[in-house]
Amino acid sequence: MKMKFCSLSSGSSGNCVYMETENTRVLIDAGFSGKKVEELLKNIDVDPKTLDGILVTHEHTDHIKGVGILSRRYNLPIMANYGTWMGMDKKIGKIKDENILIFKNDYDFEFRDLEIHPISTYHDSECSCGYIVGNSNKKITVMTDTGYVSQNMKDKIKGSDILYVEANHDVDMLKNGIYPYHLKQRVLSTKGHLSNIDSAMMLGEVLKANEEKVILAHLSQENNTPKMAFETIKFYLEKLGLDTEKEIDLSVAPRHMASKIITLD
Repeated sequence: MKMKFCSLSSGSSGNCVYMETENTRVLIDAGFSGKKVEELLKNIDVDPKTLDGILVTHEHTDHIKGVGILSRRYNLPIMANYGTWMGMDKKIGKIKDENILIFKNDYDFEFRDLEIHPISTYHDSECSCGYIVGNSNKKITVMTDTGYVSQNMKDKIKGSDILYVEANHDVDMLKNGIYPYHLKQRVLSTKGHLSNIDSAMMLGEVLKANEEKVILAHLSQENNTPKMAFETIKFYLEKLGLDTEKEIDLSVAPRHMASKIITLD
């Protein structure tokens, strides 16, 4: 069964991922207004009326801004863990009881024809998670907003066909940038965000040179650039002997527009 994946937009200003199979269409996060998410979907020729649900990683605004309105407008179930529901309950407005779906991190569940594993992440939120989504022999990892990647997390995401992972900041740019000290410390902490080199080191441990699609996501507008993230990680992986043109497909998720649609046959 085919799976399609597209980053609709990625960065500190808003995040939204689209995923589909022949029978299911879901969003992971909706960090823009409902109208903006609708526009992003229509740009890839997807009618919002055909969506089946929304998965939420955590309750920060750049991930949930449009979640409530989309659920009400299209009668969509929202899937999140209990901590995230508690954190976003007052932010997203009234949701129908039947559209409140609660899971537990690190326990598998199914939604329609998708097999979903919510993987615990390390972030300054109530109970953040990433997602490993698949069906049949396909596996997609979406993992941003984490300041640390444990060995258990690395073991779980190995073998993914698509890795949509955070490369939030360049450490020197952050340290020498305009952020106040307390914010710099937050970003750099194990409850913050992965730097370019953090992401590179993590990828170096999990990639199998099996033509995986790697998409660098959630880049800081102030403390990173797409070129710097790409070149830092490319250089590191090539030092390990990985061919970033033949053995893996490395790219950066655009901030204000959709990425190319990746199809897994």
